[in-house]
Amino acid sequence: MKKKVNTQPKLKIRKGDLVMVIAGDSKGTQGKVLEVLLEKNRAIVEGANMVSKHTKPSAATPNGGIVKKEATLHVSNLMLIDAKTGKTTRIGKKRDSEGKSVRISKKSGEEIK
Repeated sequence: MKKKVNTQPKLKIRKGDLVMVIAGDSKGTQGKVLEVLLEKNRAIVEGANMVSKHTKPSAATPNGGIVKKEATLHVSNLMLIDAKTGKTTRIGKKRDSEGKSVRISKKSGEEIK
């Protein structure tokens, strides 16, 4: 019997991170990550990649109509914004004093909370 191997890569961007869109129609847009879809390597960013969704009248939306909402973006098109410098940065991993793996900013060397 073969052992099941986890081939899912760990993403460097997490929910709640402040990111900038670096490619696509929403290039230059900054926003908070609302949701990360691990299986598809995609994320939903607040205020970026807005699409028009046509909705039928329902209990939640009695009038229906066209609703603007965020669509997913591939994580390769997102870059984290460093809290210290306010500029985009790459993300690295380091072990802290307790031996836990933490994310660090490549530009400032600060730990990402």
